[in-house]
Amino acid sequence: MTTQNLSQSPTLEQNKQIAREFFARFSENDIAGALDMMTDDVTYWIAGKPGLAPSAGVKTKADMEDIFSRMNVRLKTGLRMTVKGVIAEDDKVALQVESYGELKNGRVYNNEYHTLITIRDGKIGAVAEYLDTHHVVATWFTP
Repeated sequence: MTTQNLSQSPTLEQNKQIAREFFARFSENDIAGALDMMTDDVTYWIAGKPGLAPSAGVKTKADMEDIFSRMNVRLKTGLRMTVKGVIAEDDKVALQVESYGELKNGRVYNNEYHTLITIRDGKIGAVAEYLDTHHVVATWFTP
């Protein structure tokens, strides 16, 4: 059994803070700020079958800018993201997150996520986002 090097703790805490800040920017309606936290070559994977859930699959930073922007214009006051739990190991941060946003059409988007974020050089280099895809389709894509 190896003993953890105490010098790693600040790095883990910094990684956790980067991940928390990413979600805080959504709550502040700062989409540009959230995008700035990602590397230019970020891979952002969203759970679901691409043929069944339009937002599902592997996305680029430009794809995520488009998705975030399209969501934001349909929301009354943005999307509140509440981090409920965080753990970190090496360059990975796992978070439990809940979203809440009222759409202009009267629907409410209130989803729960498990997100695995990989930090590289102080930025988000990869995201794997697990969420209720049925709720996504019912809220955003069903007429």
